[in-house]
Amino acid sequence: MYLIVTRTFPPEIGGMQNLMWGLTTELSKHYMIKVFADYQDDHKEFDDQVSFSIERIGGIKLLRKFRKAQLINEFIKNNKIKGVIADHWKSLELIKTNKKKFCLIHSKEINHSKGTSLNKRVLKVLNNVDQIISNSQFTKELATTCGINPDKITVINPGINPTKKISKQNLKKAEELLEKKTPRLITVARYDKRKNHEKVIMCLRNLKEKYPNIIYITIGYGDEEENIKKLVNELNLQKNVVFLKNISNEFKETLVSKSNIFIMPTISYEKSVEGFGIAYIEAAQHGIPSIGGKDGGASDAIEHEKSGLICDGNDLNQIYSSIDSMLENKKYLDYGKYAKENSNKFLWSKIIEKYKKILN
Repeated sequence: MYLIVTRTFPPEIGGMQNLMWGLTTELSKHYMIKVFADYQDDHKEFDDQVSFSIERIGGIKLLRKFRKAQLINEFIKNNKIKGVIADHWKSLELIKTNKKKFCLIHSKEINHSKGTSLNKRVLKVLNNVDQIISNSQFTKELATTCGINPDKITVINPGINPTKKISKQNLKKAEELLEKKTPRLITVARYDKRKNHEKVIMCLRNLKEKYPNIIYITIGYGDEEENIKKLVNELNLQKNVVFLKNISNEFKETLVSKSNIFIMPTISYEKSVEGFGIAYIEAAQHGIPSIGGKDGGASDAIEHEKSGLICDGNDLNQIYSSIDSMLENKKYLDYGKYAKENSNKFLWSKIIEKYKKILN
């Protein structure tokens, strides 16, 4: 039996939640799994439908961490387990066991200056685990500069599930929303500084002169939403930008599939950086190429000038020229074809084999 200790798990929505769900589901096909996850109000119906055991721990955040560790330590003491797999170094901080420990790293949570109290805590945990699983080569290099032993780190990119057939109803709904406007850019991401929605919108002002019917669909929520909407109004781009949130995953995938370019030229912002970018791979599954930023781990997800383009997200001219060069002569079609073929290597059925090698 392997224990999975996580602070992020469905039915809560998010990238980390999807990662831990995919990993747990695939591992449960090969090993006995028990999950220790944080309590959520609507968890019972979800938990009843899964094939593995989930124990939820509630209470206020600080006390929950200690209570969770106490329950896990007690479970380890009374049961035969092979190891513990954690989503975050904090999930392992209070776990006491001589069983094998594995920890996933993603970038932001380990990115603390050397010698700071947080950096010391990170090193104390991660340099004492058996194996660290990094989501990208970039995150591995970041971890090494933070003082983590590189010999313990294995790069395993996050996995994806096969796409489902898109319904005629969603296709019709998407076409009605898009009003036959083209070309189509799309971003699916939180509204925060590092996702860089602002510079994409600033580029739209000039792109609109060359492509009058261009449309930019942005799906998400976050702290920067109002600032981004304000910028759209200031640049008079209301007819060229569509804001969406709280839509079904099926409709989100439909909109991605009906777009021409997925764009997220991420930047590094105050220690926050994109460790990988699973959204690029999800777009690739539909034959949609991506434009990503050079800051972070996008290059693990996008093969430059093959499945998309990598540009400097701080340089407006580079973002503009990346979009324009893809749209000219419909180059996005060739990139998209390669992206779709290449996305197969990220399927969970293949990614899980890399985990099995480590666990065994």
